[in-house]
Amino acid sequence: MTGPAAAPAVIELAGVEKTYHPGRAGGGRGAGRRGVSFRALGGVDLAIDAGEMVAITGPSGSGKTTILNLIAGIDRPTAGTVTVNGSRLDQMTEDQLAVWRGRTIGIVFQFFQLMPTLTAAENAALPLDLAHRGPARERKAVASRHLATVGLGDRGDRLPLELSGGEQQRVAIARAMACDPPILLGDEPTGNLDTAMTQDMFTLLQRLNEHGTTVVYVTHDQGLAQRAGRIVSVRDGLIISDTGRRP
Repeated sequence: MTGPAAAPAVIELAGVEKTYHPGRAGGGRGAGRRGVSFRALGGVDLAIDAGEMVAITGPSGSGKTTILNLIAGIDRPTAGTVTVNGSRLDQMTEDQLAVWRGRTIGIVFQFFQLMPTLTAAENAALPLDLAHRGPARERKAVASRHLATVGLGDRGDRLPLELSGGEQQRVAIARAMACDPPILLGDEPTGNLDTAMTQDMFTLLQRLNEHGTTVVYVTHDQGLAQRAGRIVSVRDGLIISDTGRRP
């Protein structure tokens, strides 16, 4: 007698290749390098289970950010399939992707990307406002709750320039969690912070993961990568090692 079937992966890349062509929309890092096509990924298979915390690491230009962009539906594969939370992203239109992304993915960038003229609370509520999700009073309450979760419950009325780098990144995490997405992606989320702020930020990401959020982040910092439960190493567009995956 066999045991119960394993749950399907929440993120799955199968045979994924990605080539950027000069002059085409959707080019990422390395697109059109020296005016010629650039192959960022050369055949990637990657499965991530719900609730995992995964670090993707590798040298600059290795393809790690391209993997993250494919998971987010920001880029499309040249070949292969990308399935996230049960949806085939490579088969969706841009409008479908935008709706899907809003309810499925939270993204934290290295340079915060907050709206400078909006307060911390308004930035944290922005995804809810764009999705017209619930009445205004409810959206404000959700944003306040997420700001409190990241330790900024008393800073909601401050503009980004009135906040430290670490505080701005906390607002970015609150914004990423606005719609309670099951998956949080980080593109060098601590790369613009000092050591103390980096440790605080990573503790926050771990806390979100402990509450069930699948966390996948790109980092060049091997020490930070070691704090994940699983490390996927990428070089020259290929996965060269994958350690710590749950059986």
